[in-house]
Amino acid sequence: MSTSTPPWLLLIFSLPSKRTSERVGIWRKLQKYGTFALRNSGYVLPNTPVNQERLEWLATAIRGFKGEASVLQVLAIDDLPSDVLKERFREERKPDYTALIREVQQLKPSAQGFSTQLTRLKRRFEDISEIDFFESPLRVKAEEALYKAEHPATTQARVGKGKVSKSDYQSRDWITRPRPGIDRVSSAWLIKRFIDPKASFLFDSNPTIHPEAVPFDMYQAGGFGHDGEKCTFETLCARFGLADKKVRLIGQAIHDADLDEEKFGRTEGITINQILKGWAKQGIPDDELLNRGMDLIEGLYHSIA
Repeated sequence: MSTSTPPWLLLIFSLPSKRTSERVGIWRKLQKYGTFALRNSGYVLPNTPVNQERLEWLATAIRGFKGEASVLQVLAIDDLPSDVLKERFREERKPDYTALIREVQQLKPSAQGFSTQLTRLKRRFEDISEIDFFESPLRVKAEEALYKAEHPATTQARVGKGKVSKSDYQSRDWITRPRPGIDRVSSAWLIKRFIDPKASFLFDSNPTIHPEAVPFDMYQAGGFGHDGEKCTFETLCARFGLADKKVRLIGQAIHDADLDEEKFGRTEGITINQILKGWAKQGIPDDELLNRGMDLIEGLYHSIA
């Protein structure tokens, strides 16, 4: 018999019909905790110590209101496979991030109370990200919007829209954010494989500390990053005029995985991204995480006919 911890927590409860105000209070807490509501009145959360404590306290409160409540540890839900349920959690966070991004983009640095409003929105971002259990793709966009609002003076255009020369980018240091994911890992592979064979990679959230390094997939302006609907990998291909067929197909896979889309219908990047997340949770250092990920992309490149 398996002794692994069940991945899900399930709260099932009932309250007397006359407890209307208490029911509203319980519902608000369930919303705040980021639960996913099942059609049969059950509420699901990932099984973590924090979530376990929250649901146990909520169950105690329900019983105090003369209701009934049970907190169950669940291995699986028959009509909601694990991957589908995780995607439902991501979908639950999309409206939160979308509203936050819209409000951040409407901020004007010259307006009265700008600093107070920005602080409030940063706090809201922290609240949303706390219950963003499976990393909604909009989280990165929200972080970028907040950074641009906080550092308007550094928000300049990225590298021009036209092509650039490989000869200007040889034996360079390239810098990106810590804990590289699918777009950064694949972009590093692309740089090393097709652009700058002697490239070195640095990790820092503030590229100004390394002014000689070339930024890629950073929130700050400059370097190479998302451009319109393109992920960083696609931007690099376009800027450096890379026409390799296999690279183009890999770019489609990275696009679908990084932007959480089905534009090209390719799933290889999604699988690689899940592996990267698993390694990151093991505490693997950034440089090793990058190298392992680049090896995966190299293997994918050779697997394409």
